[in-house]
Amino acid sequence: MDLIWMALASLMAGFVDAIVGGGGLILVPALFAILPNTHPATLFGINKSASIWGTAIATVQYSRRVQLHWHSLAPAALCGLAGAFAGAWAVTVVSPEFLRKLLPFVLLAVLAYTIARKQLGQHHAPTLTRRAETWAAAAIGLVLGFYDGFFGPGTGSFLVFLFVRWLGYDFLHASASAKLVNTSTNLAALSLFAYKGHVWWHYALVLALANVAGSLLGTRLALRHGAGFVRGMFIAVVGALILKTGYDAFLR
Repeated sequence: MDLIWMALASLMAGFVDAIVGGGGLILVPALFAILPNTHPATLFGINKSASIWGTAIATVQYSRRVQLHWHSLAPAALCGLAGAFAGAWAVTVVSPEFLRKLLPFVLLAVLAYTIARKQLGQHHAPTLTRRAETWAAAAIGLVLGFYDGFFGPGTGSFLVFLFVRWLGYDFLHASASAKLVNTSTNLAALSLFAYKGHVWWHYALVLALANVAGSLLGTRLALRHGAGFVRGMFIAVVGALILKTGYDAFLR
């Protein structure tokens, strides 16, 4: 019965993550509730073993319908991979506790900016030259890859926001681009968890299949309804992240 509940949570996580990121907001708390006596690193390993497949499938699905800027996204993905490994190493020597209290306020600023700028991300109009865009995307990948390895919550949403705000993408292209970078950072995290023995592979296959099913559904809806739909989902997910991270930082 526990596996069924975990699979349903993974399905919903894949659905949300495929549209705008933030799937961990669903699956990680579910894993903590269902397996309360399990080491947190193992629960994070289980989460990554499922989510990486849904994110990868979403990337493939988007790439078939949305023109991705591979000249900038490939370096961004590689930098994201390197940044995530560096962040995972850094967390072994420096506590990320200071970020726990800062994160809700950063997310609140992102939400307020997005709501205030009603046209933000509605039209795909890249603003940088090809070379400048490549460097900017690589910087985004490196910084948020490090953040994902070091702390993690909201990585997908931050990727979407920066691709929209800094590179001039619409929300649909930004979400598609974020999936590629997020797949890379998830791979780094999963590799580390697997090396440390924190992945329960007997759960991984079922949760991965459920995550992929949710991802396919979420990607289809995003492609069908476009940037406006993704923007609405972005606002909803960031709002939920503010509540969750605020509770974890100040009330837990």
